[in-house]
Amino acid sequence: MVVKPEWLRVKAPQWQRVGTVTEILRDLSLSTVCEEASCPNIGECFNVGTATFLIMGPACTRACPYCDIDFEKKPQPLDPTEPTRLAEAVRRLKLNHVVITSVNRDDLPDDGASQFVSCIEAVRAVSPQTTLEVLIPDLCGHWGALATILQAQPEVLNHNTETVPRLYRRVRPQGSYERSLELLRQTRQLSSSTYTKSGIMVGLGETDAEVRQVMQDLRQADCDILTIGQYLQPSTKHLGVELFVTPEQFDAWRQFGESLGFLQVVSSPLTRSSYHAEQVRELMQQYPKV
Repeated sequence: MVVKPEWLRVKAPQWQRVGTVTEILRDLSLSTVCEEASCPNIGECFNVGTATFLIMGPACTRACPYCDIDFEKKPQPLDPTEPTRLAEAVRRLKLNHVVITSVNRDDLPDDGASQFVSCIEAVRAVSPQTTLEVLIPDLCGHWGALATILQAQPEVLNHNTETVPRLYRRVRPQGSYERSLELLRQTRQLSSSTYTKSGIMVGLGETDAEVRQVMQDLRQADCDILTIGQYLQPSTKHLGVELFVTPEQFDAWRQFGESLGFLQVVSSPLTRSSYHAEQVRELMQQYPKV
């Protein structure tokens, strides 16, 4: 058994603020990936009044062995009130930057694209100054669905690569490394003004050379922002951790990514794909898209 190192210990959250966010989410019957995926940063994010909203869930149509989101329940029909409830949460929490993600909905004809659009439009109606980031599944390679989402003009399109190609069959058996790269390439072709983002998790048996190759592949796909974080096993039923990567290695990857030309590389043991996502607002001012 691999013992969790000191650098992965998380400070206890201030539960008064966490409770306030949780109360709003419960009142509006909303899900967050913070809770559903057992994110270690939930206390920190809730304390500053931010959350990554999980739509169309919580049941997922895929069964990735690293993920704590439920896949055993049957996916339900889309709720037409969900976008309005999400927008109300944004208004109550006074969010400057919102991340909207979803479970995989391979059962839907458009893979859930229309629900993403409805949520974007609802948020814009009540909080036009809020910037929007969508963290989307691979849409089964249906680029028409991707175009539908991009027509709603989210500022950031995020799609996680998750791991290195060699480990895909074990870690992401229903996914495709090349499909994920192509999604990012298609995003750039469809919308030159959208910032593209991707993330990978480490500690599953990948090598340093493999991680660097993924980083190079992402830059060749013109990906703007990269996140790298430590994989943590949600339960004994999930994939085990092969290695706890040191902070020094994460910093080396950050420096390598910056040398490749990423606009931003967030790389640390506790980094997650939407961790400190609001920093993209500063990035947009520094590197405006035309």
